[in-house]
Amino acid sequence: MRINKLIALLIVLFAMQGANAQAKKYKIHTVAFYNLENLFDTINNPNNDEEWLPNGSQNWTGEKYKRKLQNMARVIAEIGTNDQQKESPTFLGVCEVENRGVLEDLVKEPLLIDKQYGVVHFDSPDKRGIDVGLLYKKKNFTLTSYTNVPLYIYKDQEKKSKKEEKEEITDDAIAEDLSSKRVYTRDQLLVTGFLDGEEINIIVNHWPSRSGGEKKSSPFREAAGALNRKIMDSLVKINPNAKIITMGDLNDGSYNKSVKVEIGAKLKKSELQSAGDIYNPFEQMAKEGHASLFYRDSGDIFDQIMVSERFINSDSSTYKYWKAGIYNKPFMIQTTGQYKGYPLRHSATEEGFSDHFPVYVYLIKEVK
Repeated sequence: MRINKLIALLIVLFAMQGANAQAKKYKIHTVAFYNLENLFDTINNPNNDEEWLPNGSQNWTGEKYKRKLQNMARVIAEIGTNDQQKESPTFLGVCEVENRGVLEDLVKEPLLIDKQYGVVHFDSPDKRGIDVGLLYKKKNFTLTSYTNVPLYIYKDQEKKSKKEEKEEITDDAIAEDLSSKRVYTRDQLLVTGFLDGEEINIIVNHWPSRSGGEKKSSPFREAAGALNRKIMDSLVKINPNAKIITMGDLNDGSYNKSVKVEIGAKLKKSELQSAGDIYNPFEQMAKEGHASLFYRDSGDIFDQIMVSERFINSDSSTYKYWKAGIYNKPFMIQTTGQYKGYPLRHSATEEGFSDHFPVYVYLIKEVK
């Protein structure tokens, strides 16, 4: 008889726990990154935009620019949306944008204008005239500070090799100043503010390309990783409980030295011990064969979002990392020809999107 009563009590307790678990409510924010691939306007600006003018090699017209904005807006409005998350990203890091003006045009697109995105952007010294930027929802995020951190790298940092490396074909060629030997590339963008009253730090990156070959150019990306680590260490020194998100097109995989050694990114959450430690959910995704871009019939994840230890080991009353994904819906994918399965790019004959798929993570917090 006592056993039956004990069983009945346990059933009641488990039912109560289940009811409590079901009653829990969470607030979700999507943090995303998207390489917009050559988002240029048609105005002749004082940068290297000649090919992206109506009389340039790309035959870039106002009509094409408008379609490009529409396509980008369509994707951005949907990144990370599903049955649990109906909202477009609260934060969107971007790269390959010509200037602030193209981002202002983008957030005014009909699919995005009601989202009320703010824009953070700096012109960088990149020789192609492309920059990084951050879009954020003003209703959720209060901006307190932002700065661009220059990356100083020099041509003589390249690796020397007796065996000539196969040249990688890329429109993101590395250009140097012949007198100083400095390689001019994108700055790293640091943005700080309050997400629903909670301080968040975001770093947006677009690291040097593999122009000239992966191994030869790897010191440039390793220097970018070291700079990223320096920024994060500075943030933690100011605030030991700093919450940091670093994101971008790194032109390297999660396994490369720039990410694994220079940043020190961890594969497993259990490896995070101190506030400056960084978790990279895209390393496991890469191991499982997922890809955000393709090159020579091989996929990889160069687009990554990493979060600091405080997003993992804090309690659920503050924002925590939940899960990550790559947004690659069928309408964004090439369905025929040599590049079937690749991202559907915008070209002279195809109204596409980008050569990269966007990536995202969810931040989640329990609400009472």
